[in-house]
Formats: sequence, C-alpha cells, structure tokens
Amino acid sequence: MLLVAAIVTVAACAVNPATGERQLSFIGEGQEIEMGRESDPAIVAQYGLYPDSAVQRYVRDLGLRLAAVSERPELPWTFRVLDDPSINAFALPGGFIYVTRGILGHLESEAQLAGVLGHEIGHVTARHSVNQMSRAQLAQIGLVVGAVASETVRDNFDPIQGAVGLGFLKFGRDDENQSDELGVRYMTRLGYDPRELAGVMEMLGASSRLASPGGRLPEWQSTHPDPENRVESILARVESQGLVPADPIVRGDEFVERLASLTYGPNPREGYFEAGVFHHPDLAFRFVPPSGWEVANLRQAVLAGPAEQDAIFELTIAQGDPSAAAGAFASQQGVRTSQPVSRTVNGLPTVVMDFRATMQDGELQGQVAFVRHADVTFRLLGYSTTPRWPAREAAIESTIRSFAEETSPQVLSVEPARIELVPLSGAEPFDAFAERHPSSIPAERVALLNQVAVGGVLRGAWAKRVVGGR
Repeated sequence: MLLVAAIVTVAACAVNPATGERQLSFIGEGQEIEMGRESDPAIVAQYGLYPDSAVQRYVRDLGLRLAAVSERPELPWTFRVLDDPSINAFALPGGFIYVTRGILGHLESEAQLAGVLGHEIGHVTARHSVNQMSRAQLAQIGLVVGAVASETVRDNFDPIQGAVGLGFLKFGRDDENQSDELGVRYMTRLGYDPRELAGVMEMLGASSRLASPGGRLPEWQSTHPDPENRVESILARVESQGLVPADPIVRGDEFVERLASLTYGPNPREGYFEAGVFHHPDLAFRFVPPSGWEVANLRQAVLAGPAEQDAIFELTIAQGDPSAAAGAFASQQGVRTSQPVSRTVNGLPTVVMDFRATMQDGELQGQVAFVRHADVTFRLLGYSTTPRWPAREAAIESTIRSFAEETSPQVLSVEPARIELVPLSGAEPFDAFAERHPSSIPAERVALLNQVAVGGVLRGAWAKRVVGGR
C-alpha cells in the first residue's frame, strides 16, 4: 500500500510553470477550469455584479492584460466586480477573479488595482487552491472534488466552501507571499510601479482596525494573513531585485476619477433593518422580525434567528401564484402540511399552511405563508424542532402577519451613499479637508478611503468623501 501511495504521489507531481517548483496535483487543468466555471454563477447569484458596465469593463480589460503576461495565458480568465461593500478580492481555480466595489473605492491608483489583480492571478497560476485540494484528497481518500463541485454549487455555495474550499480559501502565509511575488512580477511586466502593492497592504492593515462597513462577503483580514507583515517584504524584494521599471506607471489621478459616484457601504435599496423593522425599498415591502432575533440580509433571502439558534425565519421569493407555490411546497418529499388556508395579510392575498418535516436528526415543525405583492409571490417560512415549536410559534406567526406593502416615501426614495470627488489645489491637511467637506461616514473611514491617516496630508488632484445614504 505504501509503495502504491508513493507511486501515485510521484505521478501526481508536476513542475508549476509560475513557480518552477514541483507541485502535488490530482486535479487536471480541465477539471480545474470546470470547478471555477461551475462556481461562478453561484457567486454572481449570491453577491451580484456591480451594475456599472464601464467599471466592469475597466477591471476586466486590466485583468486580461495582466493574465496575458502570466505563465498561464490560455486559461479562460474572467474578471468581475461584485456589488459588495466589503474590502476583499479572491480567486477561484481556472482563472475566475473577483474584486468587490468596496476594495475598488479604497484604492488610489491603477497600479494598486494591478497589484490586487496580479496577486489573485498569482493564486491561480501557482495553483494554490488546487494544491490544497490535492492534499485534502491525499489525506481523505474518496473525496471526489469534481463531483462535489458540479453537484452542489448550483444549489448552495456554503457546502462547497466547507467541503473543498473553492470560495474564500484561506491560504497559508507561504502561498500569500508567493502570490505577492507573482503579483509584483505581472504588474512590472506591464510597467506598473510594484511599490503600489505595498500601499494596498498598508490600507488593508488599517482597515482591519476599523469596524466593517457591513458587506455580505467577509473582509480581507478574514481570508488572508495579516497584510501589515507583508509590506516590508514586498518593498525589500522590489529594492533588492531592482524591480521598479525605468518609468513606472502609477496613474493615480486618472484612476480616482473613475471612482466618482461609486456606491459606498451597504445599498439600502436592497433592504435594511431599522428600529425593529426590516424595509426593502426596491421590492416595496416591510416586516417585523421577532424582537431580539438577529437579522441577516442576503441577496436572495432575509433570515432571522434567536440567540439560542433553535428556530429560524426565512423570507424568499417563490415561483407561481400563492396557491401554486403552496402546492409545490406541500409536494416535497418528507413534508406533511395542513390544509392550505386562503386569507389576506394586510390586504395582500395569502395562502398559509402549518407543516412538519422529517429530517435525519429529528422532526421540524413550522408555518409557511405565500403572499402576493406587486406581481411577486413571497414565501415566509418559520420553523423549529417539534419540541421547541410551542415556544416559537407565536413569534413566527406574528412576523408573518407583519408583512405589508411599504408605503413610506422616505423609505421608498432612499438612495445608497456614494463617493464624491473633491478637487485639491495642492497638499492639504486631512483634518481641514474633513471639516470643510463633511462626509456621511466617520472621519476615520474617509481617511482610509484616501489612504491617509487622520492628521495626515492629502496629496494628488482629488480627494474622496462620502455623501448621501440613510
């Protein structure tokens, strides 16, 4: 058995073209591409694309130029800007690269964006995720990564994340340092100043000390090792190897100009929780979750649950009218429902049923309602384990009864906060700028946007501030 394992291991090793190192891999390039291609629609559905074609095209074109000078230019490289306020970027196997609008707003030059994209390209060219999956396969015989990816990712991204780490795979420090090195390699091949990548790491380190802006994605520090420890490493490598091009490209002012009107922070039009009420301006509804329950606003669902984690309320969109949606729910295997009852909830046509569902770990009991509003059928589902249902039933029924059309003009007209550019006539103290041009966010976050310390000095043609929002 040991001899067979040794033969398999040697056969699975190959020289990586980006690193020059022998690397364990049980996953061929075709399978690697398919894994990324299968996962991409789930990520787009879960987090959404930033709805600005000019921004998408700009990031895509720069990414493709960087990928073309990498060691794997033939991959089906795909670059997307996700509509999420978190400060993050990540890569999937096969050449699928994602940056958030949150990290875009915090960058100060095209060279910094080139460094971020180059770093993520480096994860792909060095096959870091594939290498980790291969090691997992070696440790857990029988794990068929391709089958897991293709069967599961269409329905739910979380099992993929837990099973094979396709999304937000937390690479080790060695992999991150190697991706820094490769990112520097690719950006300098196009003439960009590699020192700008160190500036990105400084910004990421500073962001870790501030409160999160509330994205659905995790922040960079949750998925990457401490960036501050890598600043000196990047600068030392650049200096010792003489990597700065003769006429390095930065394109600071031109890049910042592209950030005018970029959405900042969570978009309240996609739903927000305030004073005990959840409002959704775009879909024009509101409801009141149980008091004290934590609310999570995902792109495709609104969830609420108590601290005891013994119940859950879920609001999603269903197919068909309320009667058809109720019929489809009742036809699920293992689900037993009461007779559907037609009624109105705050003037909206509704079908309500009680149900029980048999699970491997026991039985669930709950109530589901299908409410028709503005040509959309909403499914309001609440449940608990059967022993705990009597203690949770009233709270869930009350939440269902609270669903109503949103009519407040103030809510319906709410707009997200946006980045506004202010021209600078020269170097300007940040504190004076913040006083003359107030923002709708704290000064510390405005300073982070401009990659300057509170009490520091702003330089360049433009400074950013944030206006609007709730």
